[in-house]
Amino acid sequence: MRVVKLKKKNLVPFLRKLEEFGEVWGPVKKGDRYVYAHTDPENFDLKALRTIIPPKKFFVPPKFRMFTFKEDEWNEEIDTKKRILFGLHPCDIHGILILDKLFLSNYPDPYYKTRRENTAIIGLSCEPDDKCFCKSTNTHSVEEGFDLALSDIGNEYLVWIGSSLGDDLQKMGEDLIDEDVTEADIKKYIEWRKKRDGMFRTDIDLTAMPDIFEISYNSPIWEKLGEYCLSCGQCSMVCPTCNCYDVEDNYRVGSEIERNRHWDSCMFREYSLVAGGHNFREARSERLKLFYTHKLAGYMSIFGKPACVGCGRCADTCPVGINVPNVAKALKGEKVDAIWAKEVKDAG
Repeated sequence: MRVVKLKKKNLVPFLRKLEEFGEVWGPVKKGDRYVYAHTDPENFDLKALRTIIPPKKFFVPPKFRMFTFKEDEWNEEIDTKKRILFGLHPCDIHGILILDKLFLSNYPDPYYKTRRENTAIIGLSCEPDDKCFCKSTNTHSVEEGFDLALSDIGNEYLVWIGSSLGDDLQKMGEDLIDEDVTEADIKKYIEWRKKRDGMFRTDIDLTAMPDIFEISYNSPIWEKLGEYCLSCGQCSMVCPTCNCYDVEDNYRVGSEIERNRHWDSCMFREYSLVAGGHNFREARSERLKLFYTHKLAGYMSIFGKPACVGCGRCADTCPVGINVPNVAKALKGEKVDAIWAKEVKDAG
């Protein structure tokens, strides 16, 4: 992996040059939150932390048409537009790597595959807030999954070139790139890493978590959590690695058949509803158990790490305080104020 430098004052001109490859998307402020927008790079907010919706929406859109069919005419609709996603933090890049395993292994999803191949990823370093716990999931740094990755070292960025496409991109703005990375630059980077690693305020111990889930399968904690869960599905919508979807066929006599795909959530009551009106997970507690078992046990038992990247979106989004740190702590017998405080209030 090669490393070059880019002066901060040259970042916007550099990103503008990359529009030769495709649309450049980056984080912009919307109210007190952040979203990805296709706009002039001058409008990107370099201090943005987590966006409302993670970058998975670019690879698995919330809703899209797969194909249409009428009589003997078949039209598959695969998005081949080229894009550059700028400003992705290490945790979100790890989220994409998890999606890669799910959508590109064994039986590659052609819709995901095409979008992934036509999208360039430019990472950007960040500093955590009180909801970030990516250090606990070991996703606070990344060595793959990006084409370029920028690390802040003061007045400049160290630019890590992670792919042949990344090399092509930096050549588009090579007049703005400095090839001379010095020992002083390396020292600045090491100092920044140490500073950033010491800023994390949320920490969870995931040691033996698959075993803990196995032991706690019938724990009353699930019923307690189920009492407060709203089954709104926000946790799965904002999660970088949640990937459940449903497929619907729309058909009208005399017109074409349209097949659409859209996001779904295991938190929804209808998710486990089958023919005859039977539901394998009627209770909210059972749906919560499924969600968190997948995040912290099932995926970990297969791939050796959780399907959670510590981005903090669940903590930022759930209106009743049910999130990965709180659930993990509760299963270990720790009292979590966000959950138990409600129980005390209700009892009073």
